[in-house]
Amino acid sequence: MMDRRTLLAAATLLPAAATLLPAAASAQAAWPSRPMRIIVPFPPGGLADLLARPLAARLQTTLGQPVVVENRPGAGGNIGADLVAKAAADGYTWLLGSIGPLAANQFLFASMPYDTRTAFAPAALLVNTPKVIVVARNRPWQSVQQMLEAARARPDSVRAGSAGNGSSLHIALELLKQQGAAPILHIPYRGAAPAVTDLVSGQIDLMVDNLPNILPQIREGTVRALAVATPQRLPQLPDVPTTAEAGLPNFVFGTWFGLAAPARTPPEIVARMAGAVDAALREAEIGGRLSEQGAVLGGGTPEAFASFIAAQTAALEAVIRAANIRAE
Repeated sequence: MMDRRTLLAAATLLPAAATLLPAAASAQAAWPSRPMRIIVPFPPGGLADLLARPLAARLQTTLGQPVVVENRPGAGGNIGADLVAKAAADGYTWLLGSIGPLAANQFLFASMPYDTRTAFAPAALLVNTPKVIVVARNRPWQSVQQMLEAARARPDSVRAGSAGNGSSLHIALELLKQQGAAPILHIPYRGAAPAVTDLVSGQIDLMVDNLPNILPQIREGTVRALAVATPQRLPQLPDVPTTAEAGLPNFVFGTWFGLAAPARTPPEIVARMAGAVDAALREAEIGGRLSEQGAVLGGGTPEAFASFIAAQTAALEAVIRAANIRAE
């Protein structure tokens, strides 16, 4: 039993504790009341950066506060992601993350500055950019199976470029090698652009690239698309078969981007941001332009995005461990 002094002390604490709940609720209701920032953990000019800037402008209009984009590149996205992971969980710092810092990097790097499983509160999937299997235009292969047969006939004779060891292009290539049972030689580049240049000139044979990145070359005829790694054919390339139609029924792969907050950010704030993102993606100015470039629009709830990340993480772990992929 508590004595009288203890009871009196507890009684004096109750009013103070009770005032915390209305204060917290008021802070959430007032959000946002000052400028926000979106951390892009990659250099300016990349897919993540080009997605973040128009989105930030639209969110600024919707939410009524400035939204600043900050590029914090390095370590495959881990530097910028770690900054967000350690930021205050108040809804004013957001991560425009991708397949790497939100899922794959934990299997690619020997050590991580944050725990991917617990560091973030997923808000919304933004876009998923499908992968497409493309070959140099002067190669004789007219189908995925013809290319795979050539690779099996002469191991390492088919040379495939990627954006570097541990990049999503590299992981997609390893999945192609695994499911096609083909010994294709991987040639890592420092970014996708120089790999595309060598593909166009015929210095390499093959890439599994992001559709927005390679779509102009496909339309110009400087490379040949053999298959899209999607469940259904894409409106941008209606004559190009899916990987399932090309004989690879389990090869579905895309590079995705999403918005996340530091863990323990109030769910009400995360949900409001998700709603603002969903509305922005439905507008022609943003969503229409992204669709034209080959992106599949996301949106949806924080719970749906969290489930998506979990499924993607399991699939990526299997590919990375089977191929023993390590980041550069």
